[in-house]
Amino acid sequence: MAGANGTVLLLNPVQELAVDCNTPTQRYIHKGGDEDIDVSPPVIDISVIDLSSIQTSSPSAEKELEKLRTSLASCGCFQVIGHGMTESFLEQVHRIGRDFFALPLKEKAKWSRTAEDTEGYGNDSELSEHQLLDWNDRLYLVTNPQDQRKFQFWPQNPENFRDILQEYTEKIILLNEVVLKALSRSLNLKENCFLDQYGENPNMVTRFNYYPPCLRPDLTLGVKQHADGSAITFLLQDNEVDGLQVLKDDQWFSVPTIPNALLVNVGDQVEIMSNGIFKSPMHRVVTNPKRERTTVAVFCSPDPSRYIGPAEELISDASPRLYKKIKNYVGIFFENYQLGKRAIEAVKM
Repeated sequence: MAGANGTVLLLNPVQELAVDCNTPTQRYIHKGGDEDIDVSPPVIDISVIDLSSIQTSSPSAEKELEKLRTSLASCGCFQVIGHGMTESFLEQVHRIGRDFFALPLKEKAKWSRTAEDTEGYGNDSELSEHQLLDWNDRLYLVTNPQDQRKFQFWPQNPENFRDILQEYTEKIILLNEVVLKALSRSLNLKENCFLDQYGENPNMVTRFNYYPPCLRPDLTLGVKQHADGSAITFLLQDNEVDGLQVLKDDQWFSVPTIPNALLVNVGDQVEIMSNGIFKSPMHRVVTNPKRERTTVAVFCSPDPSRYIGPAEELISDASPRLYKKIKNYVGIFFENYQLGKRAIEAVKM
């Protein structure tokens, strides 16, 4: 289907396939490959970090920093509260995604991505006829730096979409800085240690995710197993429908949703900068047989022209350098991801 700006949908939207689908086609069936799909594993106990208390020099701040370090060294993620965003505003962010995916296909297609672009409305890039596909549709937008935005892919329906996304982007930029400083402090590094590697204008991509119901959640995955190529990922979960799972100690766990909290996980680039102390977690999304699920993920990364590497203060005879100094890790990540490989393996010493 062609969009108003001459774009085309590269694959049929999963949202449309799900309407009359009792059993997914072979392209969406993951069972029997590398992954067994457990739709109801145990729930992981993830630390809840209060950022409002962590930005002080009080004993409670030191306690939160220790909790932060332990959580990221253990499972690579935490729930953040005290982030300065109201529950009503986060609901607005969630709603613009939900309302967009509720539009008729002809309307959504106005902002479809092209074969040359990753941005816009669509789903998996089809790289080969043997590729296993994810059971989701997405709206994928570069939101920072501002001069890299492609507004032809930013929906104008709902009418407040652009204003809300702009405000959310500004708040996440500030939150990303606070989190990076907290990560440095938790390792007893100078507060700007990680931030200095980042540069002044972080790269940010926002992805609105839509997971239609699937009558065979034992066969499909909303997103296949992967670790993020970002430095920090902020996820606004669906308050009503779970689906995210994280791998810890070779076992899958369900990630709970906490109202008014954002789930934060470190990506490969922070694992590199921390010299392997913080772990970029493997995670995936399972489907639900009865209910749709919508989430909003923001992926924050350093300026791709800047080199990143392990903080020198973390390297010693007892803790040798584990990763090379590299730039444009996101490019390395996608090259390896499409081949089913972990990019971080390619940058190890």
